[in-house]
Amino acid sequence: MDNLTERAQPDRSKINMSEDFEVKYWLKALGVSRTELQRAVDKVGNSASAVRKELGV
Repeated sequence: MDNLTERAQPDRSKINMSEDFEVKYWLKALGVSRTELQRAVDKVGNSASAVRKELGV
């Protein structure tokens, strides 16, 4: 039986803007504001590598 209380390891190749814990991780990892992160995701998609490239980090 699946344990629904255990959270799966997040996919660090994608940025999920609808999951607050993931957004917090990426804000700290990239050193940007939520607005900057959202703009980058809106522009290039949720690929972490594309967002890093867009942000220059």
